[in-house]
Amino acid sequence: MTIQIAIIEEPDEHLAERLRTEVPGVIVHAGKTEAEILPHCADAQVLMGLAQSITPAMVKAATGLQWIQALTTGVDPLKAMRELDPKIPITSGRGIHGPQMSELAFLYMLNFARDIRTVLHDQDTCNFERRPQRLLWNKTVVIVGVGVISEDLARCCKAFGMNVIGITSRTSAPHFDRLMPREKLKEAASLADYLIAVLPLTPETRGIIDGAVLDAMPRHGVFINIARGPVVKEDELIDRLQRKVIAGAGLDTFVEEPLPASSPLWAMDNVIITPHIGGKSESYVDQIMPLIAHNVRAFQDGRLQDFKNRVER
Repeated sequence: MTIQIAIIEEPDEHLAERLRTEVPGVIVHAGKTEAEILPHCADAQVLMGLAQSITPAMVKAATGLQWIQALTTGVDPLKAMRELDPKIPITSGRGIHGPQMSELAFLYMLNFARDIRTVLHDQDTCNFERRPQRLLWNKTVVIVGVGVISEDLARCCKAFGMNVIGITSRTSAPHFDRLMPREKLKEAASLADYLIAVLPLTPETRGIIDGAVLDAMPRHGVFINIARGPVVKEDELIDRLQRKVIAGAGLDTFVEEPLPASSPLWAMDNVIITPHIGGKSESYVDQIMPLIAHNVRAFQDGRLQDFKNRVER
């Protein structure tokens, strides 16, 4: 039987083309939208795409579905999908997103530390004013959720001379100065110059960053979300930002995406918004292709036990 794969791709990525070259003997269909890929799902044994891009309609159309390869670290939309047979294996893109996620976190931190909006305004107005410069050195970053991405982020933070605390059930992790359980999140938040969410969305983590956690932060503290929107109680975050309970927020994910134009977050001068780009990079296809190629070859050979990043369900 010839294996057919249906991939819903991002507009700027050419994963299907690369997969055809890397793994001969498979038929790969690609589309940028559900409408484009849906006609190909009926014959597909494999679906690939961002976890949030693989829709119930695609799953229902793929009557011969045998495996889903998510291109994201988090797979919560797939685990929660009622249309998906729990016997269908899911594999994730875990392990490749560390560099781009870490750099995005630093984009936020450096922008807030150096007040880039004021810098750019001064440039626009030809105002040559030397201002005090806040450093990341010796500041404390609290990373909520400790996994592969967080380990890479912690490594980068240490290179900047930061103190790194992780919120996790683990007892050890490289590059962290201290680990604390979730029960002590508020205590850790009170120490945070930067509080960064990097944890999956589960029933236990939904709304874990609430008003009480934000209230515990120093007034100069900045909250950063590069995880999933619903790990934050967004209304409570908006309230704390409006009242300047915390200094600001860098947000890549939101409860509703795209973020509605009516959201007050857009107009806040103490918020930096990016459109869920944390996992993206110019090298993304190069980063994920070895993982995908390995799993496709294992599927071709019937070696499902050799799948990398198989998700427990």
